[in-house]
Amino acid sequence: MSRTAARTGALLAAGCAAALLYPAAPAGAAGSVHLSKIYYDSPGSDNRSNTSLNAEYVQIKNSTSRGVSLRGWVLVDASNHKYTFPSYTLGAGRTVTVRTGTGSDTSATKYQDRRAYVWNNTSDKATLRKSSGSTVDTCSYNSSRVDYKIC
Repeated sequence: MSRTAARTGALLAAGCAAALLYPAAPAGAAGSVHLSKIYYDSPGSDNRSNTSLNAEYVQIKNSTSRGVSLRGWVLVDASNHKYTFPSYTLGAGRTVTVRTGTGSDTSATKYQDRRAYVWNNTSDKATLRKSSGSTVDTCSYNSSRVDYKIC
């Protein structure tokens, strides 16, 4: 074996050993804005009270290291009930809860101001889209055994 081939082999072996010691960061390491939880069956009877409506919600998490403007982003269910975010920035590492009923918006909670339920109690699909219409994330559930889905 020539010296060049031996050096190349040694460098390749060293590179492989380093890769085992220091694996590449996962593809999602940079973070994302994504659906994290859907609480689709509020506790108690479905009596359309504001308390019951607000116990139905979707949580959206920003796992990036910077704030992300959600202005114009849309949260929609399979029946095309839409919530469009107003001018709003979701801070780095923060979660926003989008409740079905009425209330006063804060940085951590937004309200759809609806008087009827959005999320079906047995199966549905949440989709989060950018203002351009491109899909950011989806989360589906198909169960009446539990009341929420961790996405």
